Amino acid sequence: MPSMSHAASPDGPGRPGLEIDDLHVAVEDREILRGVSLAVEPGTLHALMGPNGSGKSTLAQTLLANPAYEVTSGRILLAGEDITRLPTDQRAARGLFLGFQHPEEIPGVSVLNFLRQAMARRKGIDDFSVLEVRMKLLDWTKRLGMDTRFTERYLNEGFSGGEKKRNEVLQMALMEPDIAVLDETDSGLDIDALREVASGIDAVRKERSHLGILAITHYQRLLEHLVPDVVHVLVDGRIVATGGAELAREVEARGFDAFRERAA
Repeated sequence: MPSMSHAASPDGPGRPGLEIDDLHVAVEDREILRGVSLAVEPGTLHALMGPNGSGKSTLAQTLLANPAYEVTSGRILLAGEDITRLPTDQRAARGLFLGFQHPEEIPGVSVLNFLRQAMARRKGIDDFSVLEVRMKLLDWTKRLGMDTRFTERYLNEGFSGGEKKRNEVLQMALMEPDIAVLDETDSGLDIDALREVASGIDAVRKERSHLGILAITHYQRLLEHLVPDVVHVLVDGRIVATGGAELAREVEARGFDAFRERAA
């Protein structure tokens, strides 16, 4: 059953948690994003849909501050602060989280140690308690239906696709971000794994009512489990349509070509 749509927290700030303002991005001197603007308010779930090659991954990598992606004009604001030129770690410390489409394996670094370092950076505490991290991990692995031994494994090494994506949700829970950008979280998941991952995302949202999420996806199937407040359609580097959850169903029924023709 789809989850209930979350309204913005009445106690949250009035300004958007994440604001992308007329963003133009080039890769190797080729413009990919051509003036993207959107705003994710606290407590809301926005979905960004688009065909392959539309610029979805470019937007995710730009939000990550990947140096291969050059912002030629426009701004990225987090809680009103311009973070366009900040490096990845400073964006994360300010409350921006990115869930990867293809999480990397890091041999020799356990999930526990990785999260301890990440949480220390987020909270600004150099000597963050291992015990506190372990207790939070045990709590969230149980809530997400994960084996507690999972935390001792090396990060993503030998993980199935579903385990990698659930580990991303686990990181999101412990990092306590204000804005989470989920880059094709549904990619490579079967129906059961997708349901588990979506359930985990919903559990984090219930815990953090002011969390804003931008879910980047190619298909509607993730949105059958997580009902979006707003849907944006990205085609050829531009947002060509914005609407409610019904827009995702229109994309599913008509395909992206109809939106490309509309934009033209």
